[in-house]
Amino acid sequence: MNTELLLAGAAVVTGFALLLWGADRFVFGASATADRLGVSPLIIGLTIVGFGTSAPEMIVSAVAAWQGNSGIAVGNAIGSNIANIALVLGTTAVVCPLVVRSETLRREYPLMFLVMLLALVLLLDGQLSRIDGVVLLAGLALMGYWVVRIGKRKSREDPLTEEFDHEIPHTSMTRALLWLAAGLVLLLASSRLLVWGAVNLAQAIGVSDLIIGLSVVAIGTSLPELAASLVSALRKEPDIAIGNVIGSNIFNLLAVLGLPGVIAPLSLAPEVLQRDYPVMIALTVALFVMAFGFRGDGRITRIEGVLLLLAYAGYATALYLATAV
Repeated sequence: MNTELLLAGAAVVTGFALLLWGADRFVFGASATADRLGVSPLIIGLTIVGFGTSAPEMIVSAVAAWQGNSGIAVGNAIGSNIANIALVLGTTAVVCPLVVRSETLRREYPLMFLVMLLALVLLLDGQLSRIDGVVLLAGLALMGYWVVRIGKRKSREDPLTEEFDHEIPHTSMTRALLWLAAGLVLLLASSRLLVWGAVNLAQAIGVSDLIIGLSVVAIGTSLPELAASLVSALRKEPDIAIGNVIGSNIFNLLAVLGLPGVIAPLSLAPEVLQRDYPVMIALTVALFVMAFGFRGDGRITRIEGVLLLLAYAGYATALYLATAV
């Protein structure tokens, strides 16, 4: 048992490390390629960079669904959204309070909430069917079209444009394509290793795939958002910090939850709708109240960051108690 636990733990840690590096290289290659093709910094930032930070969740869920581990797939999508708001933004706000100024981001709050309600309606029957998956992926395509249109219209006047321009690598097309391919290979290989380790870890300690997906896998795949948000906040680029989380949460519900439905339709564990989804809704509402700025710029203070971290600690405690029952 101890040997199995050590091997599973080592696979999870190694998988996470390679996954994060692969995602970074993938974003580097994709952003540099788009830059060489003349795509505007805002569109690159809102699409490719946002996709890249969610690539770990997407690949892990797809691999988990393909291998029949539906609990990891669903838990990863919802657990990552909870971690993004409570853990990632909470930690970032404690380190550096966040001011939200961009009109683009203010439009994305309602979109995030609408996507969350759409996913809830589809899941209320307790099933993630292939039709549900297709609807969610179609929503992803529509969102991508909407974001590109906004990017073309606002690229010159939105403060995000200059912030994203600083983040985009400028290199040769050959080097960009090589890193793009290498990043993709790393993402696929590390995801398989991570899923194998997570499944065996769950079996070794006697908990469900869902709990592992909601906790260990969700936190691990949210590390790119945490790193990106912390770096952006310290560089005084708060809109990117908030935008990473909003974009990632939308992407998680549409793509990370949609892919398992298309690949391997499944029945949801009752806890998903009774415990996890309500927590995600509550945190999304709290984020809206904190960051929207009804009378000017929105702000997430250090005190609010601490409250978000406490909320995540409470949720983690609930998951632990669920494993002890």
